[in-house]
Amino acid sequence: MKKIFGLITIGAALIVLSVSVFANTTSAVVNGTPQDPAADAACGTDAKIALYAAVTSNLKTDQAKAYEAAKKYVACPSEGADENEMKRVTYLKTFIAKFEKQVRKDQLPILVNKKDYAKAFETGKQVIADEPGYLPGYMWLSFGGAVSGNASLTPDTITYAKKALEMIEAGTAPEKWEPFENKEDALAKLNYAIGSLSAPTSPDVAIPYLIKAASYNSKIKSTALTYAFLAESYEHGPYAKQSAEYQAKYKDQNETPESKLALENINQIVDRAIDAYARAVALGSADPNKATWMSALTEWYKYRNKSADGLDKMIAEILQKPLPPVPTPITSLPTPAATPAGTTNGAATSATGNGTAAGQPVGGTPPKPMTPATTKPAATPANTTTSKTGPGRPKTRRAHSPGN
Repeated sequence: MKKIFGLITIGAALIVLSVSVFANTTSAVVNGTPQDPAADAACGTDAKIALYAAVTSNLKTDQAKAYEAAKKYVACPSEGADENEMKRVTYLKTFIAKFEKQVRKDQLPILVNKKDYAKAFETGKQVIADEPGYLPGYMWLSFGGAVSGNASLTPDTITYAKKALEMIEAGTAPEKWEPFENKEDALAKLNYAIGSLSAPTSPDVAIPYLIKAASYNSKIKSTALTYAFLAESYEHGPYAKQSAEYQAKYKDQNETPESKLALENINQIVDRAIDAYARAVALGSADPNKATWMSALTEWYKYRNKSADGLDKMIAEILQKPLPPVPTPITSLPTPAATPAGTTNGAATSATGNGTAAGQPVGGTPPKPMTPATTKPAATPANTTTSKTGPGRPKTRRAHSPGN
């Protein structure tokens, strides 16, 4: 345990609170009433001198003993106490409060490592209340909540992880980076915790955190599940929303510049999902979900390329390419290629590359919107299962815990 008394001027306190002043304290009679013999034995002059000596003699060697003696001392009646006695009591109460705060700080990582997450969060909330700027508290709570498997801890875990990120990015650094390996690892895993825990209910929120998590030099960068979460977040978030809007506005309608633009925006999201699934497959050689991810990847790839030609090559090369950023909305269509010689009746290939003739019903309709994830709102990042409809929807999702 860290030394607590650096904040208390012990020398000055001992001068004021020397044992000799006990001679000035009347403890035999309080308000004219003789004390109970048992109380006198525990709180009489001699007993209190001994208790106070136990505090001062153990300050540097055994603060737990000093703490126990201090608690017994301040539990004694203080009615009729003189000024020096009140100074002694105030001094000991300050010590007790500082000791208990330090004990809570020391207990937090122990409780997390023991996997007593409920108790860890109970203690951690007190630690944060004691010291709102205590970065290690936020880090341990973020880590514990992310690996706990306890859905009820998810909202607080996300809150603590965001606070830890805010403090680290503002320049705050703890003495030790535990439970993480270093600063890069902390940033990666805190972003991953927020992204993976947000994905089931707030996929749009999850996407930038997962991309950021993969940008740091950490195990998270080379973990297949980081990209599986990212792919699913693209599907459940922007793809599901924009595809539903497309179906409502343009299904069975003639192609227009507006419908082409909408489809371009959808396709760039699909391309992001394809990229993320390819990374999951490339990294997930030993993951039991690899076959599911490969199935999803194949269906999306065929939708965009009309066949699976080139897919194996893409997977083999995908990790050599940078991870695409969050897509920026496309506001204008690409300049169309010149009309090839021999084209008749003014027909031209659509900007989507799907071979849709201008003025004809749209033939490049994207897959129907995905059913939102059925994962419960506070799903944990471990052993989460979801069932969805649509092409290539993964049936199983398991988050990678920030501790691995």
